[in-house]
Amino acid sequence: MIYSDKVMDHFQNPRNVGVIKNADGIGKVGNPVCGDVMAFYIKVKDNRLVDIKFQTFGCGAAIAVSSMVSEMAMGKTIEEALKITNKSVAKELGGLPKNKLHCSNLGADALHEAIKNYKEKQETLEKVTPGKSASSDKFYCPYCDDPLEGFENYCKKCKIEFEECPECGKPSKKGEERCIHCGAKK
Repeated sequence: MIYSDKVMDHFQNPRNVGVIKNADGIGKVGNPVCGDVMAFYIKVKDNRLVDIKFQTFGCGAAIAVSSMVSEMAMGKTIEEALKITNKSVAKELGGLPKNKLHCSNLGADALHEAIKNYKEKQETLEKVTPGKSASSDKFYCPYCDDPLEGFENYCKKCKIEFEECPECGKPSKKGEERCIHCGAKK
């Protein structure tokens, strides 16, 4: 089986390998036939992928594909990253043998799953998580939904003291191990 120089480079020197703690989105896919499994972790800021990591269990082509997808997606907007396809990945790698093309599907699919997971988390936060309203600068107590003037560090109704989460900036109960909004460790 002959691989392009680019495939070999990404296999031997994969970029962006690892896990992002408190990732904004996680996508995992696998192919039961060949046994390849890919997981992508993304961090998003202002609708742009600012960090991306992957873990892949599989053949050299699967590792090269994951590395290439991570490079292609880094710095892109969510919409731009969703346009990454199996064909664009294979083309960027200088081609893949026919029996390895499914790997490029897995890479694009895992990235798309991470983005889907991110979007679902954002929708859930917007629907059920009190905090800073998107339409105003008003904060709400995440426990009783009472309005807090500006960013107060105390809810008068439920008598809970807050601190600003360093990760998401929303009020979180002082002394809690994790933020109630984003789950980040404080």
